[in-house]
Amino acid sequence: MSEPPLAPQVRARVFIPFVIVTLIWGSTWLVIRDQLGVVPASWSVTYRFIVASAAMFAYSLVTGTSLKVPRAAWGMVLLIGLPQFVLNFNLVYRAEAYITSGLVAVIFALLLVPNALLARIFLGQQLSRPFLFGSVIAMLGIGLLFAHELKADGSDNSAVFAGIGLTLLAILSASIANVAQAFERVRSLPMPTLLAWSMAVGATVNAAWAAITTGPPVFDLRAGYVAGILYLGLAASAFAFLLYYRIIREIGAARAAYSSVLVPIIAMGLSTVFEGYRWSATALLGGALTLAGLIFALRSRSPSR
Repeated sequence: MSEPPLAPQVRARVFIPFVIVTLIWGSTWLVIRDQLGVVPASWSVTYRFIVASAAMFAYSLVTGTSLKVPRAAWGMVLLIGLPQFVLNFNLVYRAEAYITSGLVAVIFALLLVPNALLARIFLGQQLSRPFLFGSVIAMLGIGLLFAHELKADGSDNSAVFAGIGLTLLAILSASIANVAQAFERVRSLPMPTLLAWSMAVGATVNAAWAAITTGPPVFDLRAGYVAGILYLGLAASAFAFLLYYRIIREIGAARAAYSSVLVPIIAMGLSTVFEGYRWSATALLGGALTLAGLIFALRSRSPSR
């Protein structure tokens, strides 16, 4: 089956949350970049989700949301927590050590593709020819961006490939959690409860991984680092994921991926200003093809828009 057209009231209900999530996540790529350096990436991810999970537990208590998780639903908590809040973010943080935050954001726009493919496999949603065509155009655009990066830094092409590969793995991890939102057992859990425990699982596993691979905790007392942890934990994780997962439950993972198409526009602009990202004709064409292909692919899934 294909996704039905959105009702006007549903569009109105998700519009403002969608805009908020897009604006927040458009800025996070640059903040993540500032987290790299003194503190190993895994510890930065750990601190982020300690803050985020604490915020979600507090929100659940304030709103009177039950934090009880049925025994049969713990597998779903792990299905969200491990790929989304462990694999995804560890991979993204490491990717930004190799390529600019704006380029990571552009590549992450491809989240639409695995979202749609996994929805086809697990939920039976059909893929239209226009969707497939748009996805191919987007992949060509990403190819041009790769070419630009390789030409700009020909002395260390392995770093570019490493950054690209890590980002693609992060996309797949995030997509698994996104599509899992449609599973009945996941939908049966209140969103604050699901996020509180999934983020707590993420923080615990991240801490264990960080300790094993990098040693004891390391913290950066710079005001910028502390502010970054709070922003990423509270705004970009607790608040944004609460809104985003609700959007997914309302309109589906493929349509919700519109945010991954709009976010790079913000991220690349910030990267240009703060990271000195240098545009070329190849990069401009690649970025334009990527966004055009993804927008075309998304529109093909909801022709009534």
